[in-house]
Amino acid sequence: MPEVQSPETRWSWVEIDLDAVRRNTAAFKRCLERGVQMMCVVKADAYGHGAVRCAHQMLRAGADQFAVADVEEGIALRQAGISEPILVLSEPPLESVGKLVEFDVMPSVYTQEFALALGECAAAHNKVAKYHLAVDTGMTRIGVLPEDVVEFRRAIDFHRGIECAGTFTHFATADVPGDWDFEMQRKRFDQAVGALRDAGLETGLVHCDNTPGTVLHPEIHYDMSRVGIGLYGLHPADSTRGRIDLAPVMSVRGRITRVVKPEVGTPVGYGATYRVPKPSIQIATVPIGYADGLARVLSNKMSVLVNGERCRQVGRICMDQFMFAVDVNGARAYKPTKPVSYGDVVTIVGRDGDEEITMDQMAAQRDTINYEVACDFGLRLQKIYV
Repeated sequence: MPEVQSPETRWSWVEIDLDAVRRNTAAFKRCLERGVQMMCVVKADAYGHGAVRCAHQMLRAGADQFAVADVEEGIALRQAGISEPILVLSEPPLESVGKLVEFDVMPSVYTQEFALALGECAAAHNKVAKYHLAVDTGMTRIGVLPEDVVEFRRAIDFHRGIECAGTFTHFATADVPGDWDFEMQRKRFDQAVGALRDAGLETGLVHCDNTPGTVLHPEIHYDMSRVGIGLYGLHPADSTRGRIDLAPVMSVRGRITRVVKPEVGTPVGYGATYRVPKPSIQIATVPIGYADGLARVLSNKMSVLVNGERCRQVGRICMDQFMFAVDVNGARAYKPTKPVSYGDVVTIVGRDGDEEITMDQMAAQRDTINYEVACDFGLRLQKIYV
């Protein structure tokens, strides 16, 4: 593989391909008709990819707005020079209204108490705080029920300190073509928006399509689509594959910190779940463990890539390190045949030569989704942008 950068203080890192971020953003932007805005979701530090750096690349490729999970994430974007609208995808605590007003970050709203507290704070600073009305159409997570939206808005709209900048819902099954629950949510949302308009109430930007919805349901892009996981080159479901071309953004790599050739029968790792079976086996150590996102459940089940070949991980994955085996005689179960050395680059997720390990493959081994795998790796490992 080509020469790679690595941190000076610890030989483990994630590589973030910023060109891939731009290309994925542009691909989703092309899904939208002229005039439809794109809200890029950069919550959880951009799903572990680095929110600030990714947001700037998304802006270059056509992002109009951003969405985050909490107030602090929104503030971090503001402090990094992002001036576009930022939406918090839930209603924060009452104590956060001062920060929301100060940094011009929009909350989702679905309780009268919070809405009025936001208005009072904004008015006290001679400002008008914008918010988005969340509508619970069947996700049963956040929002005002569709039948209550008009009454709710009438109860808060008198306040001069707040302004509705958007109305939205979130689909639970947008990735399932022809799903009945999706159709019911869509119908409830359309009825709620219609009721607000019939009552003469401003809806702001109407949005409901998430990443799979943006690809599979262009008929309901409405005023804006919210795109998340796809921006990072990961498909939200099999149903979107082949419908949009995405480039993986994150690779996970480390360097070998120790290589030994133990005697036959030597145990490896906690619990001695693996013992060296033959004298030609090398055992190499890499400083990545379950505290870095490499789930312990993968112990003795996964592979890594070294010198363009697959190697078997052995022993229990530790908190900060794992081990793998190499058979220098080239036995089929322990490829590659080339011995490994201190400092060699090891790929946990990503491409090395003709071989590749994907987030989806690792997610399947963990019985989870690629979202979780990416977020986990992004928590502690240093990010190197390429």
